[in-house]
Amino acid sequence: MERSEVTSRKEAMRESAERISLNKRIHEHEEHFKRMNEDSLMHAPEFVIKPRSHTVWEKQCVRLHCTVSGWPDPRVIWYKNNVAIDPLANPGKFKLESRYNVHSLEINKCDFDDTAQYRVSAMNSQGEQSSFASVVVKRFKGEIDETLPVPRLGPVSEYGITFQIHIVDTFGVSFGREGETMSLGCTVIIYPALHRYQPEIQWYRDDVLLPPSKWTHIHWSGDRATLTLTHLNKEDEGLYTLRVATKSGYETYSAYVFVRDADAEVEGAPGAPLDVRCLDANKDYIIVTWKQPAVEGGNSILGYFVDRCEVGTTHWVQCNDTPVKFARFPVTGLVEGRSYIFRVRAVNKSGIGRPSRVSEPVAAMDPADRARMRGTSAPWTGQIIVTEEEPAEGIVPGKPCELQVTEATKNYVVLSWKPPGEKGLEGVMYYVEKCVSGTDNWQRVNTEIPVKSPRFALFDLAEGKSYLFRVRCCNSAGVGEPSEPTETITVGDKLDIPSAPGKVVPTRNTDTSVVVSWEASKDVKDLVGYYIEGSIVGSDMWEPCNNKPVKGTRFICHGLITEEQYVFRVRAVNAAGLSQFSPISEPVEVKAAIGGGIPHGVFSEMGPGGNVCPLTEHEPRWTDKHETVQPSHDTVERHNKPQADTETREGPGVTGSRLFRAEPVGE
Repeated sequence: MERSEVTSRKEAMRESAERISLNKRIHEHEEHFKRMNEDSLMHAPEFVIKPRSHTVWEKQCVRLHCTVSGWPDPRVIWYKNNVAIDPLANPGKFKLESRYNVHSLEINKCDFDDTAQYRVSAMNSQGEQSSFASVVVKRFKGEIDETLPVPRLGPVSEYGITFQIHIVDTFGVSFGREGETMSLGCTVIIYPALHRYQPEIQWYRDDVLLPPSKWTHIHWSGDRATLTLTHLNKEDEGLYTLRVATKSGYETYSAYVFVRDADAEVEGAPGAPLDVRCLDANKDYIIVTWKQPAVEGGNSILGYFVDRCEVGTTHWVQCNDTPVKFARFPVTGLVEGRSYIFRVRAVNKSGIGRPSRVSEPVAAMDPADRARMRGTSAPWTGQIIVTEEEPAEGIVPGKPCELQVTEATKNYVVLSWKPPGEKGLEGVMYYVEKCVSGTDNWQRVNTEIPVKSPRFALFDLAEGKSYLFRVRCCNSAGVGEPSEPTETITVGDKLDIPSAPGKVVPTRNTDTSVVVSWEASKDVKDLVGYYIEGSIVGSDMWEPCNNKPVKGTRFICHGLITEEQYVFRVRAVNAAGLSQFSPISEPVEVKAAIGGGIPHGVFSEMGPGGNVCPLTEHEPRWTDKHETVQPSHDTVERHNKPQADTETREGPGVTGSRLFRAEPVGE
């Protein structure tokens, strides 16, 4: 009997060991299958359990948790009011944990500052999903402690407190060069002072709110607001405004930042273009636009080279063999679904200038596909709806419709059309044909590969010749009938270079600045803005006053030498190019005007007929329900002080310029 029990126990142990070994082999096989078949198992993150909102008493702890699925394993980030939570920034306040796809955020000893909306974001290579939860911190009635922070989301007046804001130790008009790092800072005094109370700090450039990015870092250290521009480019030039807001009101401070070109790598080469953007992105091409630089170098700009780089690599490819003069170019030869960044270089007889700041990344895909990828799937309704369509196999597609020329320059022509209206024609592609006007000789443009998008850019057309265009659909069943041809198009630039601006009038402002006004260019189309240049009388050396085009007809040129005589001239710019210079102004002595000057660098308030408001008025426009404010006299005085907290690093300063100079740091 005992022997049979020992035998059965051994058999049970053997069976258990074999079962464990089998489970281990199955698990290893599954893991191997995952590694060998990642593409078939990949899917975007999905919240199995979402975080829920909480209402807690002050000094209690609260824990938000969620469960996330996805392959590859998603990266999870927690946000408070859309600002990423860093546990190291407030030791002991926040605790983040992630175990077995369960992610949690623990808030220790909640106070009123913790009343906020919290967001958890899960991201992997297949996409990103977010979920939201709110935390509300309450207090027992009658227990008001003046040492605790006032709730930011509640009305301050319930405690009988009215905050007073003073912005001191400010930055002045600042100068920098491309590639340098610049910091702008102000000290903010709030009375009464409450422990750990943080006002709303916002920075604007030319009345546009600046979000944190790789180019702009925003920091608040208790009483100091700092904006750091990590790598200056001419796009960073403009009027910078600090806005400090509490529930009792807000205060602002503004000063202009000028960014000059970096030293040319080739003597006499032009400056870098600016504001490179991508428009009309689709499967077959992406249109890249930019603005011309103010500095042409020793000779006029002959054109521009556009470069592309696939995101994730460092390999730049030149997109055009010959320079294009028009500040707009369609880039072809892209791989569908991949993302690219672009840059532009100007060229003249002396050589090629420095490249521009790179554009934002953009994917080579149709807008409909891009929107479908960003969207979320519809919820499961429990019903399967089946629709019947005629099979596309064996059906030759019909004619495209509404063919038109959307862009035409001497370098390229862009066509767009609508696909045929038949259903069930998946996989339709297109052939584009051209014909010289007056003949009936149609030639296929894309002979090797049909295009997938209902848009196409044509190159290598003879300037001055007239053409007609038409499109055919094709699929596996064959090539369809051609569309109706377009109207006759003559190859050439449809946008003219602007006419020269009119009379230029300089006016005294401060000991280091002059107000320059001019008559706008007449009958100009798609104006980008104006560039202003100045010269010391008798020197015949012209230097740019601004490196980013301004659209107004008045501008304050800063950094001038006191008691020197200056003359000024202005030119207009659009996508077609730079205009001729205006007539040179009368000389003006750099000397403070009676009654004080105007602090800002550009006039944004335009009246009827393009005229600006009186010089003593400057009312910055605030978006997003911001009120309109007018700076007080003491704010104007602060604008004219030397720089108090402007730092430029990594490169030579601008004090060596004969025409413009940086104001000294410190009092």
